[in-house]
Amino acid sequence: MIALTLKLLLAHLIGDFLIQPTHWIKDKEEKKHKSKYLYVHLLTHTLAILLLLQFDFSFWKGLVIIIASHFIIDLMKINFQNSSNKRWLFFLDQLAHLFVLAWVVYLYEPYSLIQACSFLMSNQIILFVIALLTTTVVSSIFMKVIITKWELEEDINSASLEHAGKYIGMLERLFIFGFIALGQWQSIGFLLAAKSVFRFGDLSKAKDRKLTEYILIGTLLSFGFAILCGLAYVYFSGIIDR
Repeated sequence: MIALTLKLLLAHLIGDFLIQPTHWIKDKEEKKHKSKYLYVHLLTHTLAILLLLQFDFSFWKGLVIIIASHFIIDLMKINFQNSSNKRWLFFLDQLAHLFVLAWVVYLYEPYSLIQACSFLMSNQIILFVIALLTTTVVSSIFMKVIITKWELEEDINSASLEHAGKYIGMLERLFIFGFIALGQWQSIGFLLAAKSVFRFGDLSKAKDRKLTEYILIGTLLSFGFAILCGLAYVYFSGIIDR
């Protein structure tokens, strides 16, 4: 089951990401079902699957299901896609493809859905999800409540990307959480140094000491929350394994 799953997943990654230039995607979005690249794209998927399965034609039913569903899913995406839903449709498109792959694997090598659900609901997985949510979303809310006491007009009116600071903070804390979970504490120092380099322009504004202090408070709070979440995860993960 695992071997078949990995081969089909690799074929999907090759066809959808490795061998699909940007001009193919643009042509499909413009010409829909009339685009020749839509069919070239399906052909690359077919060849990738056949090569990885070593041209095992006993898999022909699964191949038909995968390619036919891929055509339908891609066609639906490019027909319903617009500027407002493009990102969401991309993720839904990938989830639909993965669901089909899981179904095909089940048809050829049946696996227990109960066992799969039991694994997803295990204590370690639940603890990991709690840790991720606390490190990202929960910490962001706590930080927002704390730091609004010193909210600056320059920060509100700055010409920055919408919500960019929020997502940068989440990614920053995820990196720190991962470093702690892997026991790579020294990497946190490199992350802090890299952030200091990128924010040197803001920190060097001597005319505005408040802005410098504001940035430092936000950075230290973010690092502090991430370290606490990482330490708590490592501690409780050890307890669960006993």
